[in-house]
Amino acid sequence: MQYPNGKKSSAFRQTNHTSKTVYSNRGMSLEDDINDTNQYYLTQNLAIVHKKPTPVQIVNVDYPRRSAAVIKEAYFKQASTTDYNGVYKGKYIDFEAKETKNKQSFPLQNIHQHQIDHMKQVVEHGGICFLLIRFSVTQETFLFPAQALFKYWNSQFNGGRKSIRYETVKQKGYIIPIRYQAKVDYLAVIDKYYMENGGTTHDRK
Repeated sequence: MQYPNGKKSSAFRQTNHTSKTVYSNRGMSLEDDINDTNQYYLTQNLAIVHKKPTPVQIVNVDYPRRSAAVIKEAYFKQASTTDYNGVYKGKYIDFEAKETKNKQSFPLQNIHQHQIDHMKQVVEHGGICFLLIRFSVTQETFLFPAQALFKYWNSQFNGGRKSIRYETVKQKGYIIPIRYQAKVDYLAVIDKYYMENGGTTHDRK
């Protein structure tokens, strides 16, 4: 898939949550785990969160046989913002999900300026906005607040690191419990670190 400017994209893939923590889902992609979790939230009427559709313009299709069609060329109609959005306890939530094989840090090149701009707008309007980061080697998934992300994003343009250290993610973010039904139970983190602060967005000091 390609953006309109011709650049290719590599991207195409009760509220106390009492379910027991499990590890049987290790090896599944972060996106799969989030989608399963969101479906569980929806069926339990806990939250409404969906993956945002990406508008695509198909320009070339091959028909190798009557029963099948193969898309040979397509373009994103516009740059995407973040992966997921929805409503939880009357609050708008919006987040991006990223997975990295890097054991020591999270590369900031995985994020784009237009996504940062969008996240800043969400925060300015009082929404709960964050980044879900999974370190695939250890299968640890963290909720990293948008406010913390902005600091490291801006720092890279002033001589700072172009990545966020694993230890920083661990310190500034929140480990997400893995449960049988809610495989990426980010609502448990939101309940504890956002809702208990009066529903405001939160950043660890």
